Amino acid sequence: MKKISVALLAAAALLLVACGPQAPQTIKIGTIQPLTGAIAVYGKNVSQAVSMAVDEVNAAGGIGGKKVELITEDDAFKPDNTVAAFKKLATSDKVLAVVGALTSNCTLAITNLAQGAKIPLITPTSTNDKVTTAGDYIFQACYKDSFQGKVVAEFATSDLKAKKAAVLFDKANDYSSGLKGAFESTFTSLGGTVEAESYNTNDKDFNAQIAKIKAGKPEVIFLPDYYNAVSLLAKQIRAAGIKVPLLGADGWDDVVANNVTETIGSYYSNHFSAEAATPVAKTYLDAYKAKYGNDSDALAALGYDATKILLNAIAAVDKAGKLTTDADATRAAIRDAIAVEKGDFVTGNISFDADRNTVKSAVILQIVKGADGKLTTKYQTTVNP
Repeated sequence: MKKISVALLAAAALLLVACGPQAPQTIKIGTIQPLTGAIAVYGKNVSQAVSMAVDEVNAAGGIGGKKVELITEDDAFKPDNTVAAFKKLATSDKVLAVVGALTSNCTLAITNLAQGAKIPLITPTSTNDKVTTAGDYIFQACYKDSFQGKVVAEFATSDLKAKKAAVLFDKANDYSSGLKGAFESTFTSLGGTVEAESYNTNDKDFNAQIAKIKAGKPEVIFLPDYYNAVSLLAKQIRAAGIKVPLLGADGWDDVVANNVTETIGSYYSNHFSAEAATPVAKTYLDAYKAKYGNDSDALAALGYDATKILLNAIAAVDKAGKLTTDADATRAAIRDAIAVEKGDFVTGNISFDADRNTVKSAVILQIVKGADGKLTTKYQTTVNP
């Protein structure tokens, strides 16, 4: 009997070898977010949305019966930390793919690493145009700065009838400088003039730049930065007696939550509006609030979308029998599946172009005071690519 058992075991082992690599029992993915540091509110919200997408899949039985394991790393909004986090996820944790990072400068620090390691990387929120240029394993779930900057510039000229604009931007931040370039080129091409003044990350006093801007008498001022910097900029601009509309981009998304009253009447571009929510978006917004007790911002919605895109791709790979212990082959299959993903998501109808940039719409929101006295946003328009 013992000899028979050994023979059977040997035969079973040979059968396994003949069948090739088997499917892993757990599917590991990673995410890198700024859970601490200057923009931790964004990192927390996006991380929650990523976790929610994973929880939903696992609650429904996982992918092909396999549980998705999410490993979350904090980069504190520092590119060096993002690099260390990615290396851990790639080498120690051996994840199949990564959702992140959140900001453009942090994501740009790891795109070449991800491409070199052949690990699919999908950033939910890094809008810089250079993000996907590292290669075919890199994807954006958000629109590009060249599109966003163009949308804001066109709105300033067509809706606000502005002919003279000023831009105050962070010259050391890829996100801020990229938006500045896109806005400036579009605004000038439409017959307007632009005066640009710059500052450095973590600066607190902008009065010298604001004095120059005031002397130029602009009709609008574009502030392409994150909410923490915008809060300081808006306060100092209004304190200087400048009353023209302020303009911004998706980095403004928590200006309202932080009650920056100096931005009332101003406008910014964003990825979607709760006022114009589709059924898909409404289901997500209700679920997010029920789970976490607060409303989702647009960046969190993008985190959810990016994760759903990735999980959909992994499910397609599993269905095709290509989710195996051969990590390189599995990752290549995931990359190919992401590239053809398209459909209705929370932030709109999403697909990818040949350069793995998402094709999706933008909205323009105005900051207003609500009936309860608190700041809120008013949907203005949707701009399609």
